Amino acid sequence: MTVLITGGMGFIGLHTARKFLDAGEDVVVTHYRVQRTPDFIADELGKKLSVETVDVTSPHDLMEVSRKHNVDGIIHLAVPGLGALRPAEEYRVNMLGLINVLEAGRQLGMRRVSLASSGAVYGGMNGPFKESDPLPIDSQGSTAAYKKAWEILAQLYVAQTGQDVAILRLGGIWGPLYHSMANLPSRLSHAAVKSRVLDFSRGGVPFRDDMTSMCYVKDCGLGIRTVHNAEKLANRVYNVGGGDPFTNGQLVDAIAEEVQGFNVDLQAGASPRNRPSGFMDLSQVRTDTGYEPQFQLQAAVHDYVGWLREHPE
Repeated sequence: MTVLITGGMGFIGLHTARKFLDAGEDVVVTHYRVQRTPDFIADELGKKLSVETVDVTSPHDLMEVSRKHNVDGIIHLAVPGLGALRPAEEYRVNMLGLINVLEAGRQLGMRRVSLASSGAVYGGMNGPFKESDPLPIDSQGSTAAYKKAWEILAQLYVAQTGQDVAILRLGGIWGPLYHSMANLPSRLSHAAVKSRVLDFSRGGVPFRDDMTSMCYVKDCGLGIRTVHNAEKLANRVYNVGGGDPFTNGQLVDAIAEEVQGFNVDLQAGASPRNRPSGFMDLSQVRTDTGYEPQFQLQAAVHDYVGWLREHPE
């Protein structure tokens, strides 16, 4: 089996590739402009791992690379960076990338195409979020808008062609190689390991009892592979998330267990924006595929702190 991962040199793509390689499978990762080869995957280059430059808006690129490596499945992770493109160009890249991936899968008779959607599609709904929940028509940002569009169009494509397509709603992700520091677990972990002073001037000091639901990136890679490789799927859409939800206070305490002397003075109680039920229900993916997150909070923090100590980012 050979899987092609578009955007495979990205944060999620590299960890997903590692899960396939660990299982002895051949992997082709694609990139467009950015290329990096972290040490946890470098030893596979030229062996079970191939790297190709692919423009997903070019049907020729996808078909040529897929034929070259005898690809039997695609995992589509490639998307433009937030705010990187003008609106019309962002639309073009998202939509052409989608149809080109689907068509490559159909024309080459691939076993399955898996599309990375996002938990952002649930918007401001009350959870726990289930795959069968009706989604709001309005979108809080381009990620939610394009992922909902992908889901609708992909399911129409399935109905018209019979192509096997899995849609993966990925939760918020954190862990090794994450660089934007937009989520609190990554910001606190970096600050603890590097003895940095935290700056909360933009969003305010977090509240201790606010709940969050994040997926450690190694679990995300595992979940993607588990769904993609399932022999038969009873459903089309799957939530792929992490372990149990946790509070900001529990996060600080978990990091303090790993980094002596670390502490953050959080605001007491919960904020008005706190959503205790704002997490994805994983019942369907557990039942249909057997996926089970391996990293609860303390295990994830332990792994990430260890990584940061060995790999200054």
